[in-house]
Formats: sequence, structure tokens, C-alpha cells
Amino acid sequence: MGLFLLFRVALYLLGKVPIRYNLRNLTSRWVTTVVTGLAFTMVVGLSVVMVAFVNGMYRLTQQSGQPGNVIVLSDGATDEQFSNLTFTDYTNIENPPAVLKLQRGEKELPLVSKEVYVVVNQILPQPNGAPAKRRFIQTRGIEDGEISGAVHGLKLQSGNWFDAKAGVQENPDGGDNFIQAVIGSGLAGELGNDRPDQQPLRPGDTFPLGEAKGKQGIARQFIVTGVLESAGSTFDSEIWAKLQLMGDMFGKTNPTTVVVRSKNLKSAKALAEEYKELKDPVVNAQPEVEYFAKLGDTSKQFLYAIIAMASVMSLGGIFGVMNTMFAAITQRSKDIGVLRIVGFKRRQIVVSFLLESLMLALLGGILGCAVGMLADGWTAKSIVSSGQGGGKFVVLKLAVTSEVLSLGLLISLCMGLVGGLVPALGAMRLRALDSLR
Repeated sequence: MGLFLLFRVALYLLGKVPIRYNLRNLTSRWVTTVVTGLAFTMVVGLSVVMVAFVNGMYRLTQQSGQPGNVIVLSDGATDEQFSNLTFTDYTNIENPPAVLKLQRGEKELPLVSKEVYVVVNQILPQPNGAPAKRRFIQTRGIEDGEISGAVHGLKLQSGNWFDAKAGVQENPDGGDNFIQAVIGSGLAGELGNDRPDQQPLRPGDTFPLGEAKGKQGIARQFIVTGVLESAGSTFDSEIWAKLQLMGDMFGKTNPTTVVVRSKNLKSAKALAEEYKELKDPVVNAQPEVEYFAKLGDTSKQFLYAIIAMASVMSLGGIFGVMNTMFAAITQRSKDIGVLRIVGFKRRQIVVSFLLESLMLALLGGILGCAVGMLADGWTAKSIVSSGQGGGKFVVLKLAVTSEVLSLGLLISLCMGLVGGLVPALGAMRLRALDSLR
């Protein structure tokens, strides 16, 4: 932006044609000016929204991992969805001195979270005769909500953790007991869209979740005991319930993941290397921030697609600007002849038309950025993946930052520069006497 401002100042100093001449032409041809400005606004506004989506995905993956955490998967597993930890003795995982402890009464409990991670394909309620629709929901079975919350750095926004011993609650209407669950704030809003009032789920609300084995299409009823405080992470899109219940329900008797809390990233890297050297059990261990960084591969794919789409839209915008400026030159050929006769040089006329194009670009870019800013905080659904088969369905928030707005304005100014340069050079080649005929 600074370079473009300097460039505009340099053009102004080089040009001798009064700037009010360009302003008067823009206002006198206000219909063309408005249409061209709207073209800039649409291209820039859409580009800002798309980049804000990618920015939201980057933030989501960056904020998901705790610097001091180590994620332990089975040997060879690249994603917790495919992990299966078959060992039963966790002594070598829990005992290293680097593992932090949680004081509970007189006991010190290691901050180690044993988890079963399952992605559930849920059938959505539809009117009679309507085609079936599905959504993917992440579920995480854990043993102790307080410990797992401390490991992942998550707190409850409302309600309480589920009963660590039973994990169920009696159904007052009879039938199967409710399975107690804590859900992420993003998923609370997503599931709330299925309800008549479309309000986010709160403690005490119930929701169905289909079983994966044995009873296709039959859903167990879950009751919300608490909602996680939004951390802008993938955990905002998860359901947490008792490990044994979730494992039995979805046919995973062994934990898929163990997450261990240490002091910082340095200690997490050292602890991960220590786990890799274990002969019993043999595991794949890595700092959690590195694991979630790999999920950013999806963001890169989206970014590449957006760059390609923005390039096509910008190319269309450039041709639109060129068309507008060529029309302006044709309409003002006599003006150009007069300017040449009274002593203005060819390069000064080029600068004048180029400044006019950049004025349109700046105005349209500012309006486009203003439109794009409205998308800040919007929620969107997507899937983040490491590109190795695993992935997570997430509810994210679009993030319109100063960098995103600067990029949008830069795109607009580049369109104005390239789109205005060719017509301006065409104006320079007009002969003075020929223009006045």
C-alpha cells in the first residue's frame, strides 16, 4: 500500500494535467463511473470474503494444538481417526518427569487424556419424500472431563462435566438412559439449527446421534451437561462423552489417542522423542501443534483455488476497466487534441488517464473492502485434512483482518493499473490535429 501511494504521488508530480480535469470527467460520466466502480467492488468484496474463509481455517488449526501437548497414536497412524492403541499398560506414557500433574485433593493425577475419536455420519431430519441428507460429527470419548479439559486447555462456558463414573442420566419418560455429553460451542449452534427455534443447544437439551453398529438408523439420545467455551479450535465442533460408552457404541474398544500435557513446546518435542524410543509400547508420538499444523494442508488447497479464482475474476475486471477507459478515450479524443495543442506532452496525458483509472480502482477497492468486512465473524462449515485420508468436519468463523483488507485493496489497485495502462498508451499515440477533426 505504501508503494502504491508513493507511485500515485510520483504520477501526480510527473503529470501536469490538473487533477480536477479527471474528477470532472468522472462525475460527468457518472453512469460509467458507477458501473466500473461496482465491478471493482464485486471483485474485491468476493476476494476478501474468500481469503477471510482461508484465514479462518488457518486460525482454527493454529489454535487447536497446545504448545506443551504430545499426541500419541498407534504406530504407523497418521490421523487419530485411523489409530488403535492396543496396549493396556500406560505406565511408560504417564510416568516421565516431563508430564504435568493435576492436584485433586491429596492425589496428583498425571495430565494424560485417553480418548476414543470417532467421526459419525449422522442422518439429518427431512420432510417426508425429501432426499436424505447427512452431516459428519466428531465425537470424542474421554475418561475424565476435568483432566481432558485441563490437557486441552478448555473450560466450560456453561453447565458441568458429565458424570465420570456413569456417564448416563435417567430418562424421565422411560426407555434408554440419556448419554451425558459436553459439546463444543460451534457444534451447539449447528445442532440447534435442527430445532424449531433454531437456538444453540444449552445444558439440559437433548439430541439424537445414530449408532454405527448393529442398529443402522437407530439413534441414541444424548443430553447436554455442558458447553465448551469457544477456543476457536477444532474442539468447538466436537461431542465429548464417557469413553467406555462411546467405544461400545461405535465399536472401538481401544483408545485411538492419548494426549499428554507437558510444560512447553520444547519439553513436548523432547517427550515425543522419548515416546518414540519406547519398545513397549511402540507408538507414533508428535507435538500436538505439529499434528494440527498438518491439517493446514486443506487451507493451502483452498488458498490455491482462491488465488486461481481471484486471478480469473481480476482478469475480467481488468478487461472491464480497459473497456471503460478505451470508451472514455474515444469520447474525449477532441479533449486529448486540445491538451496536446496547448502544450501538454504525451507522457503527461498518459499519467492523467492512468491516475483516473487508479481513482476508480481506489474507490471501488475501498467499497469492496467495506462490503467484505461485513463477513467478519460469519460461521462456515468445512473439512480440514492432512491430505492423508484423515479429516475433521469443523465449524469456523471467517476472519477479516487488516492483512486481508490490504490484499483486497492491492488487487483493486493492480486491476486499475493494468487496466488503465493500455488505454492510456493508446491515448498517447493520438495525433493532435487528427483528434480535432
